Amino acid sequence: MFTGINFSRLMRPLTKVNLRNIMLFLAILGPGIITANVDNDAGGITTYSLAGAQYGYGLMWLMIPTTVALVVIQEMCARMGAVTGKGLSDLIRETFGVKVTFYVMIALFLTNMGNSISEFAGIAASLEIFGLSRYVTVPVASVLVWLLIVKGSMKVVEKIFLVACMVYVAYPIAAIMAHPPWHEIVRASLVPQFKPDSGYLMMMVGVVGTTIAPWMQFYQQSAVVEKRITADQYAFTRLDVIFGCILAIVVAGFIVVACAASIHLQGLKIETAADAAMALKPLVGRHAAALFAFGLCNASLFAACILPLSTAFYICEGMGWESGVDNDFRKAPQFYWLFTAIIVLSAATILIPNAPLIAIMYISQVVNGAVLPFVLVFMLKLINDRRLMGTYVNGPVFNIIAWVTVIIMIVLTLLMTFDMMVPGVLERLILR
Repeated sequence: MFTGINFSRLMRPLTKVNLRNIMLFLAILGPGIITANVDNDAGGITTYSLAGAQYGYGLMWLMIPTTVALVVIQEMCARMGAVTGKGLSDLIRETFGVKVTFYVMIALFLTNMGNSISEFAGIAASLEIFGLSRYVTVPVASVLVWLLIVKGSMKVVEKIFLVACMVYVAYPIAAIMAHPPWHEIVRASLVPQFKPDSGYLMMMVGVVGTTIAPWMQFYQQSAVVEKRITADQYAFTRLDVIFGCILAIVVAGFIVVACAASIHLQGLKIETAADAAMALKPLVGRHAAALFAFGLCNASLFAACILPLSTAFYICEGMGWESGVDNDFRKAPQFYWLFTAIIVLSAATILIPNAPLIAIMYISQVVNGAVLPFVLVFMLKLINDRRLMGTYVNGPVFNIIAWVTVIIMIVLTLLMTFDMMVPGVLERLILR
């Protein structure tokens, strides 16, 4: 009904609740939940905090369509990985050629460098709230991240990441402690609002870009392949994807609510997620502020592992090099050297005095939103290719949702760019 797949056959294992199926689901659990939730990283938390602090509940309506788009896009990636046994970069190289792949990899590498830098900025900013200097915390964090990935196996790394996902409960608690008006939140979530100015448009692009970041599609598919999940086991992976996406959006919504119910209400200005944590202290209480800061630290450390890892994955796949955490330095030297270089460059940037960390954290998410449509076009071409996917190609509903997402993001990016180049013209045209 949804994708052209025989879902009655695909979902049949889920109708049998027994010990074997429960154990199989727990064995497969991971790629969907980890990929979706790691996107609530330093850049994401900063973007959601700014959305709540600047516009109150005015962007809550964006969460519902974004959830639908996120589920569809991540499901497509996981399905391609399970059916083809290849990563997204692999499929792009094999289908579109090395030249196209090279330019895609360069664009994604530059985008991900901004995202990786923002993770170490989040580590520095969150721990400075607790009185710890970035010149100590950032080097220590970078070494811990490097050791975890280089010395750990995929099973150990994934278990640690799943535990890290549980820490996101800090944000719902912080939001509830702010005592928000839930009736207003429900109304704002169901009634779309629009403001014809570049700031609001940039925030919309940033919210979508941080929720459905381009790196997620590459990491999700690579994780499914590395876990050796097949089409026969796909029903459980699909459940993992849906659950992870919904959990990620719920956390994002609570971050917006926490800042809207306190910081926006008081008319305060913030520039980062760390500022949001500090602002919450006199408004909601020191425990909520500490929870917010602790959540930021966990999310940043979590994503500081995943983002360099995902970048190394898709570049090595795209270039035909060995990759994977279960390989060692001798078997996959390019993979580990790329991972190491990204961590070193990202951490070193944060230690530069007066580095524009705020701009890096926020603008990197806006760039994510602008790059997203191009990645989705490649994905849609691949997943509708019957030579690759057989009966697992997309159906009309999934294609419509994905193409609408592509068109909307392109239009929003163009409108945002136009209004930044000619300030006020867009508002005058709409009001006229």
